[in-house]
Amino acid sequence: MSARIPEPLRELVEQLSRLPGLGPKSAMRVAMTLLKWPEAETRRLGRNVHDLRDRLHLCSRCGGLSGTDPCAICGDPARQRDTLCLVAEWDSMLALDEGGFYHGQYMILGGLLAPLEKVDSESLDLERLVRRLEEGEIAELILALGATLEAENTASFIKGLVRQRFPGVKVSRLAQGIPLGAEVKYMDKETLRQSLQYRQNL
Repeated sequence: MSARIPEPLRELVEQLSRLPGLGPKSAMRVAMTLLKWPEAETRRLGRNVHDLRDRLHLCSRCGGLSGTDPCAICGDPARQRDTLCLVAEWDSMLALDEGGFYHGQYMILGGLLAPLEKVDSESLDLERLVRRLEEGEIAELILALGATLEAENTASFIKGLVRQRFPGVKVSRLAQGIPLGAEVKYMDKETLRQSLQYRQNL
């Protein structure tokens, strides 16, 4: 980056360019846009970024992001307590829940098994899953992990773990209305609804 760019701006652009989807040129455009904003707006954005880690929590029940612990979904007494829908990431949980057709519990695994990317079973939140199943209220574990190769491998691993340690828990998966190679978070609501309604036993 040019030495003629003032140091504060250069530092900001370097930080912004580490965000997903932002290269140096895009980061410079974002930084220049921020400089054009009213001062009160840029300071408010800075405060929100600064306070983000203090104001957000990981829900101790599902592992989702929330302003409270437990989150609103886990703390809702109207939700069914005997079904647990396992998703890879928080945004997949949001996509499923926005449809309004699933009324059970969720748990976020924190990724999918991907040996080439050095994501193994120790990288996943299996301890939280085991703790939830040990409570004894879950009768069915729904695997909503997608239809990628990584999702299939993860589903097979989870199924083996549950059958070995919790033989009384039924394991099912979303119906294959989801195209091969697709991720849950990108599916439309009707596809997700039908995938849940016609889920398959494993």
